[in-house]
Amino acid sequence: MTKTIRLTAAQALVKYVCNQLNEDGETFIAGCWAIFGHGNVAGLGEALYPAQQELPTYRGHNEQTMAHTAIAYAKQLCRRRAMAVTSSIGPGATNMVTAAALAHVNRLPILFLPGDVFANRAPDPVLQQIENFSDGTASVNDCFRPVSRYFDRIMRPEQLLTALPRAFRVMTDPADCGPVTISLCQDVQAEAFDFPTSFFKTKKWLVRRLSPDVNEVEIATSLIKGAKLPVIIAGGGTHYSRATSILQKFSELHEIPVVETQAGKSSLPWNHPLNFGPVGVTGSEAANSICERADVILGVGTRFQDFTTGSWSLFKNPDRQLISLNIAAYDATKHGAVPLLADALAGLSSLSEKLGEHKAKKPPKGLKNDWFRKVDELTQSPVTKNSLATDMQVIGAVQRSAQDNTVVMCAAGTMPGELHKLWKAGNAGSYHMEYGFSCMGYEIAGALGIKMAEPNRDVICFTGDGTYMMANSELATASMMKADFTVIITDNRGFGCINRLQMGTGGAEFNNLFEHAYMGENLSIDFVSHAASMGATSIKASSVKELEEALTKRHSVVGPYVIVIDTDPYPSTPFGGTWWDVAVPEISERSKVNEKYDNYVQDKAKR
Repeated sequence: MTKTIRLTAAQALVKYVCNQLNEDGETFIAGCWAIFGHGNVAGLGEALYPAQQELPTYRGHNEQTMAHTAIAYAKQLCRRRAMAVTSSIGPGATNMVTAAALAHVNRLPILFLPGDVFANRAPDPVLQQIENFSDGTASVNDCFRPVSRYFDRIMRPEQLLTALPRAFRVMTDPADCGPVTISLCQDVQAEAFDFPTSFFKTKKWLVRRLSPDVNEVEIATSLIKGAKLPVIIAGGGTHYSRATSILQKFSELHEIPVVETQAGKSSLPWNHPLNFGPVGVTGSEAANSICERADVILGVGTRFQDFTTGSWSLFKNPDRQLISLNIAAYDATKHGAVPLLADALAGLSSLSEKLGEHKAKKPPKGLKNDWFRKVDELTQSPVTKNSLATDMQVIGAVQRSAQDNTVVMCAAGTMPGELHKLWKAGNAGSYHMEYGFSCMGYEIAGALGIKMAEPNRDVICFTGDGTYMMANSELATASMMKADFTVIITDNRGFGCINRLQMGTGGAEFNNLFEHAYMGENLSIDFVSHAASMGATSIKASSVKELEEALTKRHSVVGPYVIVIDTDPYPSTPFGGTWWDVAVPEISERSKVNEKYDNYVQDKAKR
């Protein structure tokens, strides 16, 4: 006779989650972020309360940003652990959809547990319920469907018996990894069922390392051996697979240069002779010049995003051939690439064994030195009296204060491009950039997630004033938790990055910087006082020198430490980069736009 235990659906979910382990024997779901409301407080909230030792519950201040914290946690740990996030029905749930999209793009695990309307429909319409006039089964949680790798709606407690194993299979599968949404009808959360006790047995989820097909290895080997100038593009999958060491050995043994995407940066130390640095739109001249001439491009764990490929204008060799080493078949066959469907570590190992002692022609000398000779001056130049600091000078100041255990992180706006070009990442995992979705508002929440994942790391978060204004509430959460990390707010009084893009496409400066906004008021915001009001230690640096002095004090601060510095919204690194396809209006009353359109047509023809 099957042994059973009577639990509510919410209690069964929590009990099951607590018994799912990663390959190191740790609980895969390390905690649950929660903002309670009707739809999750009575059911799931009651179930989480007695499980706080096994599954800590953290209180966020915004549903989207607490999910960002969970995502950053999983990213920093290379997907070996994840977190759950729960919200009430309605707006609490839809607030998390942006975070779900971010996790989906970046292939990162997170368990979303939004409350949902009543399965029995007796009290319909309930508070915050959207009524679909043509579909009685729909709720706002259906918004999660296109941004979830697995979606399920629990309308009977026993449905968890199939839904939860499927959810964990997705989150722990390197090929399918991404956000999972288990939509929990609020009445069902509280309903009891006799669950078989065997359902709650401890299970260890191992990371599958898919080995490549021998035929695909043969084809890739033949292409590399026949290449005159091969190059490796290291993407985020290199980190997720923990393949950075094997990548370095592969590159050294076969003398193939490596370039790095935003997600792949820090795959090799910046000063490794075969690391030619950032690639693409925000890339270095060294990396891009190699890619322009390359005849074989081996992508390792990359999605070949448009910033990496220069909207497919970067690889100019007419005979070039892509090889895509990727765990996901979807990514392995993009743009006619020769697929090498495998885990990055297993794939590189097999490929290296087949290549034997083969060495490629050594890459051109002097490219790296020429690049650093140009850009180092930008990060080291002193600020003249009464002038604003540039973003490059801010990066230089932070770089000079960095330690071996420093992690720099950012997400959107100006700094990702500057950091990709200029930051010298010394070891794997020391550069954390959310640029797959380029989501403003990830920064502060993400910094908290990194610190939770690796408490001994020196975490430094770059954020602009624009993105700080979008999502700063988890600074209060970090203060409550006494999480030590540093936030550098570069205040250029608006959206400086997009203002430059607007100008670059011929547009007039309009609605990006405060001084060009409709109200016409050049607003000044006291970020120091604002951060302090949420419990952070905060300070204003009036110069790069004062920024450097402030950075030396960060290790004595308990909790988040915020440094604000005014910056010039116009300058950016003038070197490196490549074309990026941003559509320019075909017709305009403004001559500058018409000129840019003519250039745009010429650039598209080169693709």
